[in-house]
Amino acid sequence: MDGWIIAMMLGASTLLGAFGLWGLLWGIRSGQFDDHQKFLDGAQFDSEEALNDAVTMERKKAKVLKEKKEREVGYVPPD
Repeated sequence: MDGWIIAMMLGASTLLGAFGLWGLLWGIRSGQFDDHQKFLDGAQFDSEEALNDAVTMERKKAKVLKEKKEREVGYVPPD
């Protein structure tokens, strides 16, 4: 291939990448990805059973993490 073809391909890909980066940054700055009502609507329309399940899962997760920390301490000989 000639050098001008490679230079043209590099220029075009750099330009497309710059447009993509600009579009992503514009979306972040303008709040396109923000969803302020997501958690409020999720809790509002959940049933009581679903909320109780979520609490139970959080408690199980905390228990497992606590047991994991206790195991990481290592062997402690009995007195």
